[in-house]
Amino acid sequence: MRDIPKEAHAAATLFSLIETAKACGLEPYRYLRLLFERLPFCQNDAALKKLLPQSMTPEKIDLAVVNL
Repeated sequence: MRDIPKEAHAAATLFSLIETAKACGLEPYRYLRLLFERLPFCQNDAALKKLLPQSMTPEKIDLAVVNL
């Protein structure tokens, strides 16, 4: 892993989130928007796990966007 730039790891993580969101039936833009709005406020692993695509539904994203 030392020979791979940090940017490559960041890009791979982002692409993985996008593809997982799609596989979970989420619209990637809406999911990422919610993720990036909520991520700075996560204080522990449990809070982070709630933001993973596997823990989301389109309905949860719709409710979260309304409550921002």
